[in-house]
Amino acid sequence: MEAYEQSHLYRLRHSAAHLMAQALTELYPGVKLAIGPPIENGFYYDVDPPEPIREEDLPRIEKRMKELAKLDMRIERKVAADRDEARRIILEETTLGQGEETALYKLQLLDAIPEGEEVSFFDQQRFTNGKLRRFIDLCRGPHIETTKDIKHFKLMSIAGASWRGDVKNKQLTRIYGTAFETQEELDAYLHMLEEAKKRDHRLLGRELSLFMFSPRVGPGLALWLPKGAVLRETMTDFLRKEQLKRGYDPVITPQIASIKLYEKSGHILTFKEKLFPFMEDEEKETYILKPMNCPFHIEIYQSQMRSYRDLPIRYAEFGTVHRYEQSGEVTGILRARGFTQDDAHLFVTPDQLQDEFIGVVELMQTVLRKLGLTDFRARVGTKDPASSKYVGHDDNWQAATEAITKACDAMGLDYFVSPGDAAFYGPKLDLIIKDALGRDWQMGTVQVDYNLPERFDLEYIGEDSKPHRPIMIHRAPFGSLERMIGLLTEQYAGAFPFWLSPVQIAILPIADRHVEAAEALSQRLKDTLFDSRPLRVQVDARRETLGKKIRDNQGQKVPYMLILGDRDIEEGTVGVRSREQGDLGAMTVDAFLGSLPA
Repeated sequence: MEAYEQSHLYRLRHSAAHLMAQALTELYPGVKLAIGPPIENGFYYDVDPPEPIREEDLPRIEKRMKELAKLDMRIERKVAADRDEARRIILEETTLGQGEETALYKLQLLDAIPEGEEVSFFDQQRFTNGKLRRFIDLCRGPHIETTKDIKHFKLMSIAGASWRGDVKNKQLTRIYGTAFETQEELDAYLHMLEEAKKRDHRLLGRELSLFMFSPRVGPGLALWLPKGAVLRETMTDFLRKEQLKRGYDPVITPQIASIKLYEKSGHILTFKEKLFPFMEDEEKETYILKPMNCPFHIEIYQSQMRSYRDLPIRYAEFGTVHRYEQSGEVTGILRARGFTQDDAHLFVTPDQLQDEFIGVVELMQTVLRKLGLTDFRARVGTKDPASSKYVGHDDNWQAATEAITKACDAMGLDYFVSPGDAAFYGPKLDLIIKDALGRDWQMGTVQVDYNLPERFDLEYIGEDSKPHRPIMIHRAPFGSLERMIGLLTEQYAGAFPFWLSPVQIAILPIADRHVEAAEALSQRLKDTLFDSRPLRVQVDARRETLGKKIRDNQGQKVPYMLILGDRDIEEGTVGVRSREQGDLGAMTVDAFLGSLPA
């Protein structure tokens, strides 16, 4: 992100946001401008208009932006001499002298700038009929030099946004746009968005009967349908077997806990806004809905005396947690209020730390390869020295950060460091996935933690018969089942790999007289193990034409269809259709089974 903020594209998008603001002031006299920054894929501006702005108004705003851009207006940065001059510029120039009500948001932004920090303005100038015309906006920059370079842009959508991100404040209108340096880049981005709509996991989740949402249940709380449940179970079975091979012990912990547990861990202070409302029992004990699993695993570790001979200890749990996400932030199962983490916590000695960390990263790589997610990069999230959100001593943070980077170096893992992306209790390594559309996703994560063992006073007896402090490793290769399934649904556009498909084989009897043979074939296939699991087979016995059955099962992304008719029953064959390759012709059942992808 830091490199992006120094780029010409960032400055271009920043200037495009102001160009849109200027167009809005001309098309909607009296509009109150709030704030308009560049963002990862474009820009937006929050405004308080005198009349509603709708999606159908965007082409008109865009047209005016293009007209203004062609005027080749110079863009300069003007620094106010002091706060009084800054206030005068806001009241007299940025709002064309329309008074404090129109300047309301800009004055609040001015008050939020720390004393001693310079106050600057975006100053856009042009001559019209021999007169100098200016558009001035409070902004620290940076910007491009002239509007003529703002050529390849598009306004995308409108949404609501609370002023300063506080739901108690005025609801503003947020207009999103994007801009690129070339038309080819803009066209490619818009094409990617169209493809993303087709792959939207929320749409495919309904079409493929994987999951659903109900307004009576609430936003961000998915109901998993039979096919989706099979998909979840297939993924958890795979990871559970991999964990058992690597010496993990399964544990199960409650859905609620006393607030005392999270006071001890520090989550109450650092995570409070994500906790659901507290509950009290008849004895006035306060409980909260579980937002994470790690304090429970710590309690299990602490339940008995540990020796250095017992370590490493690896506790794994598919633990469901709940976190309060604002309704506007909830995005299907990619960002949900209830989700299941493939969580594990390792308790290790200092001598074991590097090998165990490497083992976790290798497991994460195994998981990603199995899922077909081979394009990823590693990010080491470190502490932001300017932030106060972290807990623990600086020397612990330094030791944990060095442990991660040394392990990455020992593996030859290419990584980049991102200050401020650490968890509140320790640094971490995230694997950033690039999907089929070129989008980045943060998936599996592993964290080194010296602080929670200290907060809970964890110990083990060392070889010297003295107590020592273990180090914790937190890890979740999937991140969460929900988020990973959402990513996979979009990655494969619902056409999951054979081993992962909820229905792997559909048997299509041509007529009613073939249904009995189809059911017998189905049972034979279900008795066959594939990847240590029974094949997942369904018989489509509907009284529909064969063509419709084929189209429907193709639409459901079933990897293989086996067509059964008189000749097939007589000759002991099936007609095989592949989701990707189409008609493969007739073959024996054994030959078909031998052709299945490994």
